Amino acid sequence: MSLRIIDMRTPDGPGQLRSLNQRLRSTRFRDETEQALQVRKIIEDVANRGDAAVIEYTKKFDRLEISANNLRVSTSEVAAAKTDADPRFMEAMQRAIENIRSYQKKLTIPQSSVWQDQGIQLGILWEAIERVGVYAPGGRAVYPSSVVMSVVPAQVAGVKEIVVCCSPGLAGKVDANMLAVCAELGVSEVYQIGGAQAIAALALGTETIKPVSKIVGPGNLYVQLAKKELYGQIDIDSFAGPSEVLIIADETGQAGYIAADLMAQAEHDPGSALLVTPSEKLVQQVAQVVEQELKTAERAEAIRGSLGTYSAAVVVADIDEAIRIANDFAPEHLEVMVAEPESVIGRLKNAGAIFVGPYTPVALGDYYAGPSHVLPTAGTARAFSGLSVYDFLKRTSLICYDQQALNRAAPDVELLAQAEGLDMHSRSIDVRLKN
Repeated sequence: MSLRIIDMRTPDGPGQLRSLNQRLRSTRFRDETEQALQVRKIIEDVANRGDAAVIEYTKKFDRLEISANNLRVSTSEVAAAKTDADPRFMEAMQRAIENIRSYQKKLTIPQSSVWQDQGIQLGILWEAIERVGVYAPGGRAVYPSSVVMSVVPAQVAGVKEIVVCCSPGLAGKVDANMLAVCAELGVSEVYQIGGAQAIAALALGTETIKPVSKIVGPGNLYVQLAKKELYGQIDIDSFAGPSEVLIIADETGQAGYIAADLMAQAEHDPGSALLVTPSEKLVQQVAQVVEQELKTAERAEAIRGSLGTYSAAVVVADIDEAIRIANDFAPEHLEVMVAEPESVIGRLKNAGAIFVGPYTPVALGDYYAGPSHVLPTAGTARAFSGLSVYDFLKRTSLICYDQQALNRAAPDVELLAQAEGLDMHSRSIDVRLKN
């Protein structure tokens, strides 16, 4: 049977679940020494040689002959892609963009504010990041939806310059649907480069590519390592691991829906799919449907591999235990298929996004519903959130004291500076008192 079953009511059940949880987290932090060294070399090379290094790595990894003159996709090619795109695809994408933009606009964007008290002005200034890079996979996997999920929140936040990097596919050029979506979003600065060299070029800049202040978007291990390596020079969205779903269901859960959702996540290759339920009968039904669906699934081999390595159906004593497990796993996607979901939702503390009811599969969030599908993985939902307008804003503190306010604060500030042995800090206060 492809779907492993873990029974938490047996003596070895909890140990099996702990091992699975550890394996899922280790997919994000596994030994990457060799790859990390390669990524550091690429970054150093791009830093030293700019365009020339990017061109060489594009030829080496993407097998594409390119020059500085065509690193950037021409604006006419971007525009033409939209004109030539399947009208049905564009209409569906336009509706998705409208949903995502509407959702992001409903979020409360902080406003700059200043308050005063006895000669002191303190405040907080909010500004959008000026220039952002969006990475879009374009090799084995092509996800125009990820461009939308990254670009729209940035636009709503007020980012003025958005640049997209997408590696060329097997045809030796950026996917036409990807370009069409960029055109629809009004993004004209698109570069046909990918991998760690694209991340380095965005972060450090080259003769052709102006550096950005933040990079967002999914990518393979080399892309993630490059983002991680350059974090601090630029901001990033996250260091992401494989995609994942955890489904809490009771006896009312429909086996066909659940099996489809588990398999949809598993086909990411790798992907993690967990069903947690007190119903043994549902587990058996779901396992049978999975076996049946695998006979005709296009990505059956990839799904079978993910189900065997990173997935399971977990039988628990009750829904309370299911909730505890969900909070411990802190999954990227959390589906709730129970008779009374409102009794569960308020007790779920850790998840990238929660999908409620039998008619809300993860695919809605992937493409259409509104919230960005760029979400925390590998248990990081304990502390991190999904991408939104907030990730494209930065804050600056504002401080203004008048002379009388400084006089009142001076003794304390001088004392604290002297306690730390910073004489000139104290002097910077004292000199103003004498004047």
